Amino acid sequence: MAATLLARGLKLSHLRLAAQLGRLGSVSDAAGAMRISQPAASRLASEAEAILGAPLYLREGRGIVLTAEGAALALRAERILAELEDAGRELDEMREGLSGVVRIGSVTGPAVEHVLPMLRQARLSLPQVKIEIVVNTSDILGEMLLDGRLDFALARTPAGHDPALFEAQVVSVEPVSLIVRRGHPALREAPSPAASLMEYDWVLPFEGAILRRAVEAELAVHKLALPKRILNTSSFLLTMATIAQTNAIAPIASSVVRAFATAEGPAPGIVALPSPLMIEVEPYALMGRAGRRLPPAAEAARAILREVISAPK
Repeated sequence: MAATLLARGLKLSHLRLAAQLGRLGSVSDAAGAMRISQPAASRLASEAEAILGAPLYLREGRGIVLTAEGAALALRAERILAELEDAGRELDEMREGLSGVVRIGSVTGPAVEHVLPMLRQARLSLPQVKIEIVVNTSDILGEMLLDGRLDFALARTPAGHDPALFEAQVVSVEPVSLIVRRGHPALREAPSPAASLMEYDWVLPFEGAILRRAVEAELAVHKLALPKRILNTSSFLLTMATIAQTNAIAPIASSVVRAFATAEGPAPGIVALPSPLMIEVEPYALMGRAGRRLPPAAEAARAILREVISAPK
């Protein structure tokens, strides 16, 4: 099919437009991202539709919705453009040695436990490589992997995506601790009965988040409902500030608690609360886009990360 499309006249500009339409859902916005006029973008869309023999999109309100054919082309276009960018990075590195930018994603706990130690080693062994870190949810990191904005990530397969789109090396489950401020009333009888903890305010991620589901599952084991008073937030900073200033309780990756809740750490007023609740988040993995060949610098950084993960604790 690819050769047929090329023979019909499909060009790089058509692929760039399809990718931007998929990202932005607007012809005018796609034109702006490509730095061309809207009429020029419309002409490119018409050319691509003639080559495909099907419409790329349908108008809906002020925006557009990709057709099945348009969505398929947009997905392939994202991958082709990402591979071309990787080819440029690889050629540059072949000329200049290991240099350039490596983009790594991670969910919060593994970022503290594995990515930070990797960065310390990379500063010594990859001194000319700039490493960028994105800490976010697995859903967002998965999308960034697929469209080439990340080289690899410590994350989980995002909901609603075919696992075959990713290559994944399972690392570990993620133990979770409950945190409170020093002097919290629940510390007086620690470990407190699980039911008594429901009397306090809790800080939890929004409904559907992986950590929230893990908390709900463990409470169900103890035949407990969620606390009546919950602050819903995905902000780590707001969570830590709330815990430090109130009697609220929050679940946090145990690796983060170990890093933060020490006398020398950035949050010395916060401690882990002994509890009968045994919360674990489903396993995370070292993930990449299936079939993608990383540029040498990214491959070297991933090798360091693998060493850190496998090192005895």
